[in-house]
Amino acid sequence: MACRISELVLGCRDPEVLARFWCEVLDFVVLDREDDGSLEIGPREGFGGPQPTIILSRRDEPEKGKSRLHIDVNATDRDQDAELDRLLKLGARPADIGQTGQEQWHVLADPEGNEFCLLRARLGPL
Repeated sequence: MACRISELVLGCRDPEVLARFWCEVLDFVVLDREDDGSLEIGPREGFGGPQPTIILSRRDEPEKGKSRLHIDVNATDRDQDAELDRLLKLGARPADIGQTGQEQWHVLADPEGNEFCLLRARLGPL
C-alpha cells in the first residue's frame, strides 16, 4: 500500500483572495471554511477524488525562506498561450527565477507571490 497526496496546504495572508484566484485557475470550488479564516478548495466532487484539495491557511506573516514546493498546472481546454493570457487576466504575474527564455513553461506568481508554473503539455479534463 502506498500514500497519495490528498491535500496541499498553502499559507497566505488572505485566503478569500487566493481561493477566488485558484478556484478560477483550477475550476475548483470552496469546500470548507474554518473559524480561523482558512479555506479548503477542491474539485466539485469534493475531497477524496483523484485531485488533491488545497487548504489556504491564514498566516499574518509569510514563513521565512523560499518555499521549496510549487504547483505546476496544465491547460485542459486551450493551448498554452491562451491559458497564459487567461491566468494573467485572473491576477497571475510573471516571475523571474533565472529562466533562460528557452523553457517550455512559464513561471508565474499568484496574487500573494506564490510561484507556480504553466506547463506546455495539455491534459484532458478529469
